[in-house]
Amino acid sequence: MPVNAPVATRLANHFSSELRTHDRNTAMAAANDSLIEVDDQLVDLRNRPLAALLAWLIPGAGHFYQRRHAKGAIYFFSIVLTWIIGFSLGGYHVVYASWQNGDKRWHYALQAGMGAAALPALIQSNHMNKFTSSRNGWMQDGYKPHWGGFMAPPYRPVADDATDEVSAWYARYGAGYEMGTWFTMIAGLLNILVIYDAYAGPLGIPISGRRKESDSEKVRQPSGESREGPN
Repeated sequence: MPVNAPVATRLANHFSSELRTHDRNTAMAAANDSLIEVDDQLVDLRNRPLAALLAWLIPGAGHFYQRRHAKGAIYFFSIVLTWIIGFSLGGYHVVYASWQNGDKRWHYALQAGMGAAALPALIQSNHMNKFTSSRNGWMQDGYKPHWGGFMAPPYRPVADDATDEVSAWYARYGAGYEMGTWFTMIAGLLNILVIYDAYAGPLGIPISGRRKESDSEKVRQPSGESREGPN
């Protein structure tokens, strides 16, 4: 069926305008390292390292800095809520830093992905180490944790075959202590993904869900047809 000339002209102008917009966005993105093009839209990541640092300190803060407010709000509330739930399930003792014999808290390596929320544990650990004997790992007199023991490691020594503060935490909170540990670890891991998104930007996937055909694929299609059928 013949195509109406004015309609064909409008379609040609529309696609020509889209092509010019795409070429302009591509040129701008190539000239500025902070700009990326996603689905024909320019996203300004601004100072990437600074955005990544802010995202590590506070989930979503890097995205707010980049003016990506919707993503920033979603990341902040979902990740911080996961952290708070886990922290409370374990009686506020599941996040601490320690690498002493009998208490190698490797979980903290993942929890540290939460940035500022996990930093008090490092301060407490450094403070306790000053009062820990390097010879046998026992606590020395005069130790008093900061902030009422908030994120402080358990009183040393910690031994698998004896009752200690860690054993008391497990006995008091039961499965909640394990669940709280995993929740806070998951929150830290999720924030690592947020940090990457703040630095590298979103993936360039078309909103329609269809990938663009390459020139070679277009050549293989019969004349006058596309993947969707006849024109």
